[in-house]
Amino acid sequence: MNLKRKDLLDIESLSKEEIELILETARPFKKLFTQSIKRVPTLRGKTVALLFYEPSTRTRISFEVAAKRLSADTVDLAVGNSSVQKGESLIDTGRTLEAMKVDFVVIRHPENGAAKLLSDKLKVHIVNAGDGTHEHPTQGLLDLFTLKEKRKDLKGMRVVILGDIAHSRVARSNAWGLIKMGAKVTLCGPPALMPAELGKMFGKAVHIEHDLAKAVRSADAINVLRIQKERMMDGLIPSFPVYTEQYGLTPKILKLAKKDCLVLHPGPMNRGIEIASEVADGPRSVILEQVTNGIAVRMAVLYLLAGSK
Repeated sequence: MNLKRKDLLDIESLSKEEIELILETARPFKKLFTQSIKRVPTLRGKTVALLFYEPSTRTRISFEVAAKRLSADTVDLAVGNSSVQKGESLIDTGRTLEAMKVDFVVIRHPENGAAKLLSDKLKVHIVNAGDGTHEHPTQGLLDLFTLKEKRKDLKGMRVVILGDIAHSRVARSNAWGLIKMGAKVTLCGPPALMPAELGKMFGKAVHIEHDLAKAVRSADAINVLRIQKERMMDGLIPSFPVYTEQYGLTPKILKLAKKDCLVLHPGPMNRGIEIASEVADGPRSVILEQVTNGIAVRMAVLYLLAGSK
């Protein structure tokens, strides 16, 4: 079975069955590369172009490793040194890559809808690696995969997404995925980082809470978002110490959750601000497992899209 779509642009448009297909496909890939077989010939002869308009280390490298584990070639377009800096448009860049006969374009872009724009104009497979504050679908999928490995069934699971919800594409992808899988989602953060339209977007499918202690009670998992330092400069948070006091995930706060509560973070972490080192490195943390799982999930996405029509 393959995905009946050319591209992966978001989780909002995925069905539960499509999500389950990706997660189930990722399982054998993870087993392969974490044991003895580091590379399979599945996408030999295919080329994956990495088109990143924003700085990225984890996601870009994860996609590159995933492609190479499938025996695909990769092209890493250094946007800062390319014709993009000379005024070449996004569509022109995409068409140039298509003319070079690449098979996939993995794009990260600061503007919402950039991946969809390429999807509408190009015949190659487009994978959204994060567009503005819209979505980051493979991050959402790898987080679902990580939770499912630990808990099997996500239905009824209580998951808290904590931090700068307003500006987080990770929060949106996670919320959509968790809702579709039947989990109970709580969005928690400062009022200034939790705009009203989020409630309208998800409706009654999510609970919005500004009190961290209340949010984490009986939580099965807490996904901590990276606080972006420019938010303090924008005046949306008074200071990092104040933010940490009110919304930092500390050992004291974690004790309010279930004893087996899982802790996730998309990285990179601001240790001592949104998450304490004791929590990040503690027994409930699955943060490093997320990194490993990201490769497996991205392998699954590339493999399934390659077989789609």
